[in-house]
Amino acid sequence: MAYLLPHLSPSLLISSSSKSKPNSIPSKPIHFNLSSSSSSTLSSLQGVEVNHQTSAAQDSHQQDPKRQRDDFYLNLGLAVRTLREDLPLLFSKDLNYGIYRDDITFVDPLNTFTGIDNYKLIFWALRFHGRILFREICLEVFRVWQPSENVILIRWNLKGVPRVPWEAKGEFQGTSRYKLDRNGKIYQHKVDNLAFNFPQPLKPAASVLDLVTAACPASPNPTFLWNSPADSHSSSWVELYRAVRETLDRQEHILLAQDGLITCS
Repeated sequence: MAYLLPHLSPSLLISSSSKSKPNSIPSKPIHFNLSSSSSSTLSSLQGVEVNHQTSAAQDSHQQDPKRQRDDFYLNLGLAVRTLREDLPLLFSKDLNYGIYRDDITFVDPLNTFTGIDNYKLIFWALRFHGRILFREICLEVFRVWQPSENVILIRWNLKGVPRVPWEAKGEFQGTSRYKLDRNGKIYQHKVDNLAFNFPQPLKPAASVLDLVTAACPASPNPTFLWNSPADSHSSSWVELYRAVRETLDRQEHILLAQDGLITCS
């Protein structure tokens, strides 16, 4: 056998090896049907995501009232603290307007103004004309309380010393009622319960002319009718109120004129 293998021809070796190999099976591509399984998996994932979103929306809906109440009490506390700090410094510095709504309404016994711009203008005019008409003027806060959850009441006393020599020191008290919305922002400021204390020194009457003069005292200031104890004579307090009112009227006329110019153009 060892002798025969070296002397065999290569052709015989190739033919024998080809006969010994089994017939090869032709290869065909194998296809897997994944459409049904993938669609079911995708739908299940989408269902889980929808359920998660629904539960998250329900949780946020349940937390919204609590969050809203927390915001209300937070803004309420901020409003009370800000009013306590701002009102005593009314005639020396501007207010902090972050506690008010843009559509705030100011109401006093004679007038009503709406809008944060008018509200700012009121207190600017009080500071400006108060410094002109009075040597000393200040506001004292007597009491701060809440008759209900969305109302803040402040009892205050305004006193001052006029610059004119024929007027004595005067003062008057009033109440500011602040109403808050559901977010704890102030949307109305109403001034009422005014109590005036304007001293008028009386002189003994020697004649009928003195009685008439005492009933209608002469004053270099023009009179301004106001349903208050100050109606019988003009005073710096009345002038202060009139100056603030005229400032707002002037601003309103300016805005109306600007609107007319815009419309005509």
